[in-house]
Amino acid sequence: MAHATPRLIHRGDLIAALDRAATRKVTIISAPAGSGKTSLLRAWADRPGQQRRLAVLQVQRDQQDAQQFWLALLDAVRQASATIGRAEPSAATPDFNAPAMVDRVLAELADARGGVTLVIDDLHELTSPQAFTQLTRLLMNLPADVHAILTARHDVLPRLHQLRLAGELAEIRAADLRFSEREARELLDASGIALSAAGAALLYQRTEGWAAGLRLAVVSLAGHPDPDRFVTEFSGSDRTVAEYLLAEMLERQPPDVQDLLLRTSLLDRVNGELADLLTGRPGSERILLSLEDANAFVESLDPERAWFRYHRLLADFLRLELRRTLPEEVPALHRRAAAWFIVHGQVVTAIRHTQEARDWADAARLLADRSFSLTLDGQAQTMQALVQAFPPGADHPELALVRAMGDLAQGRLDDAGAHLAVAEAHVRTTTPDRRRRLGVAIASLQLALARRRGHLAGVVEHVRFLDSPVSGQSDADIALGSDLRAVALMNLGTAEAWTLGVPDAVRHLQEGAVLAREIGRPYLEVGCLAQLAFAYIYHSADKPNSDAFATTQRRCREAIALAEQHGWGAEPAIAPALMTLAGTMMFVGEFDEAEHWLRRTERALQTDTGPDIRLLLHQTAGMLNASRGRHHEALEEFGAAQDLASQLEGSQALASQLTGWLLATQARLGLPGEARARLAALDDEMAGSGETRNARAVICLAEGDPAAALDALRDVLNGTAPVLGYVTVVEAQLLAGLAHRELGDQRAANQAAERALALAESDRLVLPFAMTGAAELLRALPRHQTAHAALLADILDVLDGSSPGAEEPSSLPPAEELTPAELRVLRYLPTNLSRPEIAGELSVSVNTVNAQVRSIYAKLQVGDRSAAVQRARELRLLFAGRTH
Repeated sequence: MAHATPRLIHRGDLIAALDRAATRKVTIISAPAGSGKTSLLRAWADRPGQQRRLAVLQVQRDQQDAQQFWLALLDAVRQASATIGRAEPSAATPDFNAPAMVDRVLAELADARGGVTLVIDDLHELTSPQAFTQLTRLLMNLPADVHAILTARHDVLPRLHQLRLAGELAEIRAADLRFSEREARELLDASGIALSAAGAALLYQRTEGWAAGLRLAVVSLAGHPDPDRFVTEFSGSDRTVAEYLLAEMLERQPPDVQDLLLRTSLLDRVNGELADLLTGRPGSERILLSLEDANAFVESLDPERAWFRYHRLLADFLRLELRRTLPEEVPALHRRAAAWFIVHGQVVTAIRHTQEARDWADAARLLADRSFSLTLDGQAQTMQALVQAFPPGADHPELALVRAMGDLAQGRLDDAGAHLAVAEAHVRTTTPDRRRRLGVAIASLQLALARRRGHLAGVVEHVRFLDSPVSGQSDADIALGSDLRAVALMNLGTAEAWTLGVPDAVRHLQEGAVLAREIGRPYLEVGCLAQLAFAYIYHSADKPNSDAFATTQRRCREAIALAEQHGWGAEPAIAPALMTLAGTMMFVGEFDEAEHWLRRTERALQTDTGPDIRLLLHQTAGMLNASRGRHHEALEEFGAAQDLASQLEGSQALASQLTGWLLATQARLGLPGEARARLAALDDEMAGSGETRNARAVICLAEGDPAAALDALRDVLNGTAPVLGYVTVVEAQLLAGLAHRELGDQRAANQAAERALALAESDRLVLPFAMTGAAELLRALPRHQTAHAALLADILDVLDGSSPGAEEPSSLPPAEELTPAELRVLRYLPTNLSRPEIAGELSVSVNTVNAQVRSIYAKLQVGDRSAAVQRARELRLLFAGRTH
């Protein structure tokens, strides 16, 4: 092999410039391809005396998935901070929460004592706008001892002007990276190139100090019979220079090396085994290692030097040469590569090569077969990009399944249904083994669609596919079958929980969680456990049970803990557990704690706009407001929940409860006429539920007719009216007590209150006492006569602490003094979010949040966050409206 070895020369001025830049927060190295960006980083990092730990990430070519980028960055930071062994392995999720991932990276950087330099190479390859938005946030909030270096071919983060103005941004440009004439001469001398002074000057002039051009010239000049003539004939633009020198380099290689370079150029990265496959002969790894040692624009990608990539300029040129010299072999080479990547589990790369071979039907089949696994691996965006790569107008019914997944993720439910119909019709024409595999995928998506629409009827028959695993010959087929089954069990159990098919829901969700754990799908396990917590609270809801709330809370916390281990504490999948935990806290009177978990639920649902889960969020928020006597806010929340319920095709689990509380809240706000009108529009089943009968009693009490209220409650109290759970009966007893009290029968009122306390005793239930406004009823109960004195005292303590004050201290400033922006910030102060996290939630800068917090403190006349929260609660500013 004829080549020279272009040595790395010491570029002390540039390294010193990079050292100076490292004293600032961020350094950007922006220059075209071949300018020496990566070489400078290596020289700077490898020099003697380098003390800082480096977290290095090279962005993969055409990286479209924000999640893949952030997971790789997190792993790089963990490697540098030596936490990789202590932390859970990074795992992809179908529902990716970028702000939460940024928080994880920032936390890892903050925990890395001694300082870390974060290096992101080839940032121009990142094509995800979401990733860039969150990367800007990361860079703006780096810990004090962390420095970031970014390299790119062009400026990709234009929103760093604040760092520039603050003097925290250093920039190294193409002009800074150009070789000086002296450095060019040193490079030639170090590589053993005998070139005259005039020839060296001419070469420098022709290349304009472009690092790639000089290195290519060194390779091409090696062994040239007349180096000065070569330089004289050498001219043109950078592109012309590159093509000329690359041709010179290729032609000077032995035939086997040329053949290897050409045939493997269609790969983004290559190893010896794959190169042997494409060339049809052994020994490729030795050639690749020799090319890297020669600095022939081949570089290894891992410490073991097993994987290699070609310089982009070289790769582009080689691909042109391949198409020019071996056009008939290109499709076959892509097919061989695709087969190798399938065997080695790299499905996306295999699909891309199949598309490059123009085997569109095979590519569509492969994408459809692996679509669920790709979704679970967090590659939904990549999957949709693969769909876009198919020729426009091409009829590939296989892709309907993939398109349905994308529609579901975006909430386009009608489009998802249409694509599923196409997929279902197509699956009947496939081979038996694929028919079963795709059938399970379709059944799973049908269940997911049904869950989003609140409609289970007509879809459950798809569950017949769950009776046995997907058949197949390969391990990939078996793994895929397990993935599909776990997803289907999760969706089925969730749908059953929503229709109160509780025993089946619990069974299916438990099976799904066990299977997900066995196959190493923690995201699915978290999803099953979160829904299981929601379902379990109704498992024993028909009667008091001392373990019901405690067991539910334990299940919620187990699901949340598992999610947090993997960094999914703010993902939509964990929202049911967060919300159920908030609900159980409310049931036992822990209203402040309930509010904390409710706010966490809100953050987890930022990326999920589905009517189903948001319905529960608004309903739970309405319960919290009603418990605290904030009936206007409660009505707003219950109304929002009812609007979302109208978008669902079937009734949801808590429909009667929501209806009853909405009607009761209207009545308590002095709107019994509106409540009556809504009551009259209900169907017989809803009107006859215990929850609606309780609401009818509240309306009667508001109208001054306690006798009619008792009549409305009769079937609830005697056990003939259907109820959602025993909480409804506790509520009915309290309403009966209020009615007896209005009729002047204090003895009957006390007896009703005593029965309510007896039902509530085992679970220490507080919520119905708060929502019915039963404080005065309880105070009239003789303490020495009740068998539940301790519970009575606890309930009264909670009710007294949760009631809003009758008067506002005159010394407090009026609420109007806070601007809308300040109110938005104020409502995050009771949470555990830091100021940078609040800024991320509101999509503003930390400086803006700091300024607004200072203004809030001044207007509320307080000196710290705790005092601000206390004063805001006194003024009832924290619950005057929604923050979103």
